[in-house]
Amino acid sequence: MFKFATQSYHHIPKLFLITLILAISIQTFKQSPYHLLTFALLTISVLTFYLLNKPRTVYLIDFACFKPPSILRVPYATAAEHGRIILASQPKSIAFQVKIFERSGLGEETCLPHPLHYLPPSPTMMDARDESQLVIFSAMDSLFKQTGISPKEIDILIVNCSLFAPTPSISAMVVNKYKMRSNVKSFNLSGMGCSAGLISIDFAKNLLQVHPESNAVVISTEIITPNSYMGKERSMLLPNCLFRMGGAAILLTNKRSQGKHAKYKLLHVVRTHKGSDDKSYRCVTQEEDKEGHVGIALNLDLMVIAGNSLKSNISTIGPLVLPVSEQLKFLINMLKRKILKLAIKPYIPDFKKAFDHFCIHAGGRAVIDELQKSLRLSAEHVEASRMTLHRFGNTSSSSLWYEIGYMEAKGRMNKGDRVWQIGFGSGFKCNSAVWECNKNIEATKSSAWADCIHRYPVNEPEIVKL
Repeated sequence: MFKFATQSYHHIPKLFLITLILAISIQTFKQSPYHLLTFALLTISVLTFYLLNKPRTVYLIDFACFKPPSILRVPYATAAEHGRIILASQPKSIAFQVKIFERSGLGEETCLPHPLHYLPPSPTMMDARDESQLVIFSAMDSLFKQTGISPKEIDILIVNCSLFAPTPSISAMVVNKYKMRSNVKSFNLSGMGCSAGLISIDFAKNLLQVHPESNAVVISTEIITPNSYMGKERSMLLPNCLFRMGGAAILLTNKRSQGKHAKYKLLHVVRTHKGSDDKSYRCVTQEEDKEGHVGIALNLDLMVIAGNSLKSNISTIGPLVLPVSEQLKFLINMLKRKILKLAIKPYIPDFKKAFDHFCIHAGGRAVIDELQKSLRLSAEHVEASRMTLHRFGNTSSSSLWYEIGYMEAKGRMNKGDRVWQIGFGSGFKCNSAVWECNKNIEATKSSAWADCIHRYPVNEPEIVKL
């Protein structure tokens, strides 16, 4: 369970230091004004050293999400028909995929790359690179247009894509395309799952601490062209039904002069990783229940591992963001259970008192449902996650940026608002980031949501019969 009690004391050294300085000041003033002057100079020197060495603030200037062309959309009927043709010799797999589509939470406008529209699909490495260029270059073009920044002004480039890691790398492809400087610091992260986007943000934050007056671009995507599964393993068929095209490009900076222009300020990034075994990869339940319904719920083992990873993550971030009243409630509850041995339920802090907006990775309806229940969130709190899943599908690490884009398009982002991004990924990882909105943000015509936001939110039935 949460460990707030053991992590709430990180402010004590600061309070002790302030108390000590005040005590010494009073004592030296009693002895001699000269002593006080000497101590004052020493204090100023210490404070100056602290200010020069304190962490640099990281700002998010803007971000852009890839909007797939409508020609690539995959309506339910198309997905079901292709499944029946491709898996013609596997009737149980066909039934399974149909049940997935009916309960997935995806809408009729999600998109797949062009090679996966063929019957049967036979994607190549070149096809995967073409998808990379379409998604990433489109997002980057939008980012440069929105911010007015030049590719030559980029000092750090980080690309995360889990399943497609070609040579030359994707980051090298981006550097070459935009003729970036020869000394640009470029990095390519792969194999880290859907939470890799926040790993990249944390990586960029650390690099910006040691490279003053720098701009960093983070590109989060998943290239799905080479990863369409045609076998019989049910857990392997699940990603075919949920994953769709998507990507985002995010511009970060540590330049103080850009603070007034930035949309957000990065407050915290917390990364947790719970070790997994083979059980964590069994993503679906048994064949059928007594009524003949094909099981599609997440496997209990996976949910336990995911839950433990989430608890570990929020036990770290809790003391950083929760008001003292919530931390005291948790502490009192823990003392009653551990010391007084009272048979009461553990107290789950109210994170709605710390955050105004929640961005839960749109990995699937079951993931969103579980976190909504665990964190006691309202339908409005998870609206951005559900609508992102409906409109764009599971876009892996970039889904969190489509969700912030949704709230911006709805005009809900106001100065001072705090946003909590929660990402899940293989491993099993749970990473989160906290942002503070720097200004009231108005909807833009270049947003991936611009042409459809007026239709959302939509009513999502529990089951869509095909």
